[in-house]
Amino acid sequence: MTLEDTSGDTSGASPGRAAPPRAGAASDDYLKRRALRRGSAGWLLLTGLGVGYVVSGDYSGWNIGLAEGGFGGLALAMLVMGVMYACLVFALAELSAILPAAGGGYGFARRALGTWGGFLTGTAILIEYVLAPAAISIFIGDYVESLGLFGLESGWPVYLVCFALFIGIHLWGVGEALRFSLVVTAVAVVALLIFAVGAFTEFRVDRLNDIPVDAAAFGANSWLPFGLLGIWAAFPFGMWFFLGVEGVPLAAEEAKDPVRSMPRALALSMGVLAVLAVVTFLAATGARGAAAVQDAGNPLVVALEGEGGPTPLSRFVNYAGLAGLVASFFSLIYAGSRQLFALSRAGYLPRFLSLTSRRKAPYLGLLIPGGIGFALAAGTGNGARMLNVAVFGATISYALMALSHIVLRRREPGLERPYRTPGGVVTSSVALVLALAALVATFLVDVVAAGLALAVYAVAVVYFALYSRHRLVASAPEEEFAALAAAEAELRRG
Repeated sequence: MTLEDTSGDTSGASPGRAAPPRAGAASDDYLKRRALRRGSAGWLLLTGLGVGYVVSGDYSGWNIGLAEGGFGGLALAMLVMGVMYACLVFALAELSAILPAAGGGYGFARRALGTWGGFLTGTAILIEYVLAPAAISIFIGDYVESLGLFGLESGWPVYLVCFALFIGIHLWGVGEALRFSLVVTAVAVVALLIFAVGAFTEFRVDRLNDIPVDAAAFGANSWLPFGLLGIWAAFPFGMWFFLGVEGVPLAAEEAKDPVRSMPRALALSMGVLAVLAVVTFLAATGARGAAAVQDAGNPLVVALEGEGGPTPLSRFVNYAGLAGLVASFFSLIYAGSRQLFALSRAGYLPRFLSLTSRRKAPYLGLLIPGGIGFALAAGTGNGARMLNVAVFGATISYALMALSHIVLRRREPGLERPYRTPGGVVTSSVALVLALAALVATFLVDVVAAGLALAVYAVAVVYFALYSRHRLVASAPEEEFAALAAAEAELRRG
């Protein structure tokens, strides 16, 4: 690996290899052209971002897990995946206080696992945050069509409007973008609570386990109609109640006092999401029955309508579901742009992708993933498969981030830790084991999606092995963190 000087770099042209950068104007100029707006987000906006990443998963998607594991299988999957996310969030809270840079999980893995670990983690995160918005844009189109808004049908014009409008808001500025996200997320959360109040008035326990039992499945009963294996197969859908919350640290460079605000925002986000998961799951299945909502594109609306057709509350929740989708789409666009920005700034991806505008927005980091996402949505129309690919990438990143926490605790016990993970490496070890179990579970649900994710991963690995690992930028924050750690270790050995 060669760390390059950034002298003479002109927005991503491929300079020759050189010695590590010297402190001075050239290196400073490189980073100035790739600077984000610091101090734009306090703990409240960060909490809204964390909930916004996920909230659309409460409105749809999770219910497909009922067809894999039944009520009991999905309930246990949600509980196990909730434990995984809680353990992961505690580990990330510690890591984000140590390394408050825009790289998030990639930066943590770079410090703990080296350049290969950083690249593999960052690429997995990028797969998640490029594919998920594309899938959600398709779901937004379906909602727009079902609601009869503007006479539009689901298709590429709707997807184009989604990407153009919401990327435009991000280009306007991060503060404005996160405030918009907070408002839309708050509307979606309040609507979920209103839904729950209405649905619980129709709640009956016998509706929870009304899916027919597969007698051939091992351990099958009315609560586990597809047996014990159904619990494992439901893992990816249990994740939908929390998928994306790990992206909060990607806002570290734009946060106010990230050392304090990051752990607080992560903990609050996880707490809100856990409450919403339990309430939504119980209310929807108990009001209408697990069998009725397991295949629904809008399970909350189906849960409220019953046999009598649309009601004022079901119409309200239908509109709120659109707000939830917009909140997650908008937040995930932000996360993907910051991950791409960090990888590009450090040279893992082409450097021109990390250039920022006068308003300190990574404009190419927004426009290029947006273009890819739009093309995927318009070209395939298969939102469920794209989400399964995103889940595959997410589980790889979770395992590597949890491993990074364990390695840093073992290798650098004296490192200053403003926040310490409760339970230490035991907590992150639980996250690691469960993340690996969830990774295997993706093959049980959609082998094609897992294969597509592996193919993308393989292409990225070849690119890194043959090209970009020899052209990393030493002045990038994540590389400087690693260089300082190596120098301190050398001094200790001396």
